[in-house]
Amino acid sequence: MAVDNSGASVASAPAPPLFSCLSWLIVCSLFAITGCSSAPKRPPTGTPDPDRFLFERGTAELNDKDWFTAREYFRQLVDSYPQSPFRGDAKLGIGDTHLGEGTTEGYVLAINEYKEFLSLFPTHRRVDYGQYKLAMSHFYQMRDPMRDQTETVEAIKELTVFVERFPSAERSSLYPDAQAKLRQARDRLGDHELGVGVQYHKSRWYPGAIERLKTLLDKDPQFTRRDSAMFYLADSYDKVGRPAEALPYYDRLIKEFEKSEFLDKSQARVTAIRAEMDKKIGAVPQ
Repeated sequence: MAVDNSGASVASAPAPPLFSCLSWLIVCSLFAITGCSSAPKRPPTGTPDPDRFLFERGTAELNDKDWFTAREYFRQLVDSYPQSPFRGDAKLGIGDTHLGEGTTEGYVLAINEYKEFLSLFPTHRRVDYGQYKLAMSHFYQMRDPMRDQTETVEAIKELTVFVERFPSAERSSLYPDAQAKLRQARDRLGDHELGVGVQYHKSRWYPGAIERLKTLLDKDPQFTRRDSAMFYLADSYDKVGRPAEALPYYDRLIKEFEKSEFLDKSQARVTAIRAEMDKKIGAVPQ
């Protein structure tokens, strides 16, 4: 309470809360920083090679994993310098920034950028890189074997395009890794089919198990866990009274796998099936 010159009491205006003032300062500071960071990344006036400047700055930010800033430099190059020799590389750079973020939205945007690159620059010296990164944008989204396999199928599709177009390390240094990733993707899909087939077997729906597991082995004869697929397929044939059709899969398992949890059971069934066949042959009148 204050007192004026006449001696009367006068109510004082309340002082602004310290927290309120600090909040406004913080908001204003963040606004200023955000405004500056989102401004278009332009080369300084008079720069001799502005497109090179943008590409080099974008690459530096990309290497530092500053995805947003790198993308701003690359985007400015792509949009402002249509005849630049760096435009294709910048397009790839934009895709890499989205891929680097590792989010679902980022993967979707990366796929779009890589597809546009492959369409706009089909003879670019880094077309193998673009195809590989397109495939990896799907690969990184693959889910566990017993969940939806849409992205796995897409990864297989794009990796297959890569290894068919660049079928050796001489054609692309990325070939060995692409080949390994293709095997991983095929195994993921194979594990899904195997899991479904085994579930059918355990629930005694043997026709369903036969269909799933035979299709798996026909489509992917190099499936890493094919010993499991061969055993459950053979056993399913056994369970429905078709041992002659089971025998080749038991034999194949024994031939292809020196070590397998199914080896002893397979050897025992082969011996039993052949003994039964010999018995039937011996019982046929001559």
